[in-house]
Amino acid sequence: MSKQQSQVDIANDLTLREALRHKDVVRNELIAGVTGFFAISYIIIVNPLILKDAGIPTDLSVFATIFSSVIGCLIMGLWANAPVILTPGMGVNAFFTYTIVVNMGLSWQEALGIAAVASFIYMLIAFTKISTILSEAIPDSLKSGITAGIGLFLVEIGLEKAGLIVAGKSSLIVLGDLTKPTPLLALFGLVLSLILYIRKIKGNFFIAIIATSLLAFFCGVKDADTPTVDLARLGQYHKIVFQNDFSHWLSTPFILAAFSMTMILVFESMGLLQGLLPNHKKFKKTFEGSSVTTFLSSFLGTSPTVAAAESASGIESGGRTGIMALTAAVLFAMSLIFVPLLAYVPSAAIAPVIIITGALMMAAIGGIKMADFSEWFPAFLIIVLIPFTNSISTGLAFGFVCYPVMKLALGKGKELSWPVYLLGVLFLLDLIFSAML
Repeated sequence: MSKQQSQVDIANDLTLREALRHKDVVRNELIAGVTGFFAISYIIIVNPLILKDAGIPTDLSVFATIFSSVIGCLIMGLWANAPVILTPGMGVNAFFTYTIVVNMGLSWQEALGIAAVASFIYMLIAFTKISTILSEAIPDSLKSGITAGIGLFLVEIGLEKAGLIVAGKSSLIVLGDLTKPTPLLALFGLVLSLILYIRKIKGNFFIAIIATSLLAFFCGVKDADTPTVDLARLGQYHKIVFQNDFSHWLSTPFILAAFSMTMILVFESMGLLQGLLPNHKKFKKTFEGSSVTTFLSSFLGTSPTVAAAESASGIESGGRTGIMALTAAVLFAMSLIFVPLLAYVPSAAIAPVIIITGALMMAAIGGIKMADFSEWFPAFLIIVLIPFTNSISTGLAFGFVCYPVMKLALGKGKELSWPVYLLGVLFLLDLIFSAML
């Protein structure tokens, strides 16, 4: 066992205070925090662009995205002592904007009200024994499928950011144009990242991000959609804070949307944390902290927060304690001033880290009972449908509905606990209600 690996294993069981006393652990955690931040930093740009379609001003939404991320990372660090970065979720922000506001015709203020109700229910579940019952009831094959599915999802995100895959005309996905600078830079970053990783160089991913960013700078490659944040506009931020509209909370659209969002928040968060956490003893507090941040984010003027799948990049870099999350919190706070500098860390520099992290998470497939098709196929649905639908909750829904059905078909229904059936019914209702929205 290498010295670096030994330090990582030790850090897994340290309290935050104990971790701060180990210089080597702190150094690993700082590198992990910086790596994880850069891997998810695109959310500062992308989330406001999505919420713009719901009617929330982009420049004010940038503030909401940053503030909710800072609070979430602080809670993860100080309360849960977990290497998890919380930011507004990419799947749930699309549900917020395109399902609730665009398709259903509700205002963004009503959507914030729906988010507050859903996250309050999430909090009730997180702070009671219900969360433990549901978490322990998930079969091992499905847990492995969740981890692998999130990994494949990250690979897809990374390949898209690298420009190595693009939407095709005759097929869903085709190879990108390898004559363009972004894919070529990403391939350089991927090769460098792989070499540094397999040689176990400390800070491997961070070094690769910096090196690729420097090459991009000298080659004149720069992402075009970096927003300009004017701190003078901070005085107008109050226009989207506490704007939640609960006036139609008893209406059918409000109730259906709140139910679907609750399912997304509870089980996407549960699935992400099950797949991300190196130490599952921290699940309860991490789940609780995530629920609190989600509730607060609805009043800050943004779509709900979830654990960022890109946290895995920091974890693979050695992150094991809350110091990683606290580092990300500081960087998110600093981004208020330095957002334009993020343009010098292009997607091509971040993509390789996301691709490799996703590939490492896909190793969880080995935990699925391949010889038993009733175990393998539900997990398979989760693995393929998460990336193909760009929705973690949709992948979970099909897998959790399929699992009890297949067991009943084999006459093994009595082997399942009642929470497994409950989850199957809830996810089936979620699919039905989502189709109705």
